[in-house]
Amino acid sequence: MTLLQSSCRVAFAALLHDLGKFHERTGQPVSGNLDALTTLYRYSHAAHTADQWDVIEQLAPDVLRGDVSPFAGRASAAADITDSMANAAAAHHKPDTLLQWIIATADRAASGFERSKFDEYNDDAEGITPTHKNRFQARMVTLFEQITLNGQSAKNKFEHVYPLQALNPQAIFPANRSVAEPDSDQAAKAEYAALWQQFLQALATIPKSHRKNWPLWLDHFDSAWLTFTQAIPSATNRGVVPDVSLYDHSKAVAALATALWRWHAATGNTGADALAKLKDPERPDWNEPKLLLVQGDFFGIQQFIFAEGAQTQKHAHKLLRGRSFQVALLAEMAALRLLDALQLPSTSQIINAAGKFLIVAPNTPDAQKAIETCRQQFNQWCLEHTYGEISVGLAATPASCNDLISKQFKTLTQRLFTELDIAKHRRFDLCGDTASVRAAHFPHGPCGYHGRYPADRAAEGEQPASCALSRDQIKIGEALTRKARLLVLNTADSFKKPLDLDYFDYRLVFVDEADISGHYSKLAEQGELVRTWDFDQPEANGHCFHGYARRFVNSHVPMFDGSDQFLSEKYGRWEEEADFDRQHPIKTLHHIACENRRLKENGKWTGEIALVTLKGDIDNLGALFQSGLAEPTFARWASLSRQVNAFFALWLPWYCAHGENGRFRNTYTVFAGGDDFFLIGPWESTLELAGAMRREFARYMARDDISFSLGAIMTQPKVPARHLATAAEAGLAAAKQHPGKNAVNLWGSTVGWREWQELIGNRRHALERLIDEANGLSTGFIYNLLRLADQAEHDRPENANRRPEDALWRSRLAYRCARLPKQQQSIGPALAAECGAALKQHRGAYRLPVSVLLYRQRQ
Repeated sequence: MTLLQSSCRVAFAALLHDLGKFHERTGQPVSGNLDALTTLYRYSHAAHTADQWDVIEQLAPDVLRGDVSPFAGRASAAADITDSMANAAAAHHKPDTLLQWIIATADRAASGFERSKFDEYNDDAEGITPTHKNRFQARMVTLFEQITLNGQSAKNKFEHVYPLQALNPQAIFPANRSVAEPDSDQAAKAEYAALWQQFLQALATIPKSHRKNWPLWLDHFDSAWLTFTQAIPSATNRGVVPDVSLYDHSKAVAALATALWRWHAATGNTGADALAKLKDPERPDWNEPKLLLVQGDFFGIQQFIFAEGAQTQKHAHKLLRGRSFQVALLAEMAALRLLDALQLPSTSQIINAAGKFLIVAPNTPDAQKAIETCRQQFNQWCLEHTYGEISVGLAATPASCNDLISKQFKTLTQRLFTELDIAKHRRFDLCGDTASVRAAHFPHGPCGYHGRYPADRAAEGEQPASCALSRDQIKIGEALTRKARLLVLNTADSFKKPLDLDYFDYRLVFVDEADISGHYSKLAEQGELVRTWDFDQPEANGHCFHGYARRFVNSHVPMFDGSDQFLSEKYGRWEEEADFDRQHPIKTLHHIACENRRLKENGKWTGEIALVTLKGDIDNLGALFQSGLAEPTFARWASLSRQVNAFFALWLPWYCAHGENGRFRNTYTVFAGGDDFFLIGPWESTLELAGAMRREFARYMARDDISFSLGAIMTQPKVPARHLATAAEAGLAAAKQHPGKNAVNLWGSTVGWREWQELIGNRRHALERLIDEANGLSTGFIYNLLRLADQAEHDRPENANRRPEDALWRSRLAYRCARLPKQQQSIGPALAAECGAALKQHRGAYRLPVSVLLYRQRQ
């Protein structure tokens, strides 16, 4: 027996405690006697959990015979299986043994139930929801509609619900209840039945050989469970708002149950006294800090991704892709190393987004020691390989079950935020034992790709001297467009091309999808294969699960296709860089900059060759998490984090690749996840993408007052990536200064998103129509409009330094419109009216649509 294997079994039993809710809502019968099972487990959904366990166990590791500790197995036909995994999962409403009570306690703590509220909930576990729907028809309402902002209470109208579908980039968007919520039990059950069948089929695709490796298999199962239960409401009781998915609730229960069991086992609280305390309605041990909430965060990400100073630009694009992915990879590896050190399964990791993670551990001396060991290991790795450019912060916060009750949970989250902030300011423990000065040797000079790190390999032919970190970044940059899976191994001796470095003692190998099916079964059985991750983007139809654990960490990279070859002349002097016969033809930033050029009737290409970089993040996210929900719970908090991340990490790269018939397929998502994003793309379509993102974000939130702000800059493709990041960051900071935030900054103008949509939408189209009617206006006229916008900005009534001559923009506009060439005089009055109204309303911000039209007609 190993502690990790046993922890996986506890997690699996807790993860499936509400399996019966999924199956019962299909309308399908149980194979046994439902009345007898209901009497045994108190409720029909718990009866379905016990009954369907037989189905799931056929597709899972052996949970009956051999070592199934801490549960009872079937050593013989007469064996006492009271404490079997199936009973532990199904008895959470009517627990009796210690293991059953641990899962039941985790269930109540995850939901934030006080004693009296749980008794009320438990008395009506299958009633009618506040949305006036039963357990078959009720669909999950969105948490975002319930968030309180700026001290104003949420409306709680429950106007939107999530469609009952498997996870995909479109299914994560809520829809109107009238559209997504069935009116009959028959239709509702049919939806559940279809989803259930998809779930069983998906489980069958997990490699059988991985069933002999509990941690590996459970990670795959966790992704399958996410895929098919992310839109199932976990609670459909009377008075309980169905706003948490079955996935988020059961994942929280699994993490808490595992930590609680480990605490009881480590402290010897497994006898009659411990059981009596768990059974006691007064909850005498709920103030005991049995839990340890471990937060991790990566610091220095932007500086690391956009490092500059290289001697060569060779592989520059691969390096940019590789560094972005490498940061996500390091966060995954750090979380995995911590889980392994704590001997916990992947289900104990509740939050995993944009370099941040949260793990639920037992509050024991061994756990504290493991965390400290990992902290030192992370510091050593980051100092050795990045010289302190990045670091991993760890913060461990003890917590009790009472801390998870909704009235106390806000205080706990504030403690968590404070502890992580302290960790951020104690990077590398420089006041402790960590050496603050490191000796650096440059036997081969500096790395030619990085410019500052010492090279450990001499130059060879066209390859400059390099360090292992840069070589890995190049390999990763290549693999992202060629491979679909990542193997995490203890050793990689049998592989030809693993990454050069170990990542916190793990070796990493990228493989093709076809390479992993059955080829590495022996490694899995031996425990050498630690994880297999599918990082490929969802398909065009949005399908996500392919039998392996999913990690949404990949970016969208623009690639050449047949249509680009047909129009290759638009790339001008960079056309020769496009090798259309390559197996993986990736576009350089120079090619991307040419994508918005247009072919005129005279056979010439027009339009600026330029890039637009977008950097943005959600406004007031900290307040949203700390005080947005009136009754926060552990499961709600985890759900909110996962759903925020899904918009940027799941939907945005897929939308760039497949959305709107590939309209934005040339925009490169350098990184997108958590609450922020960094995109580089063709100047005009990327500006349109910004507006589309803001529109879709409002649809995702089911409201318009949860927003993100954005800094946008337009540059030539030769500008180094570091400069793009610095300028975009400055633009984002300017946007955040806008009253109420919710703004975008471009070309020195900051406007709210509503004004942006008016300017780039209605005003641009109106001016464009007039230009078309005139068969084109002179460049001089367009430049004049830009000067008039500056004058109109100075002429604002609130400008205390306004001068009389600033008001001349009106007469100058009228003069210019009146002096148009003879063949254009007919549109003069309409042009003066449109531009005059726009300048009066938007003042200097009118530069935005005018500039777009100016750059579009550049030769």
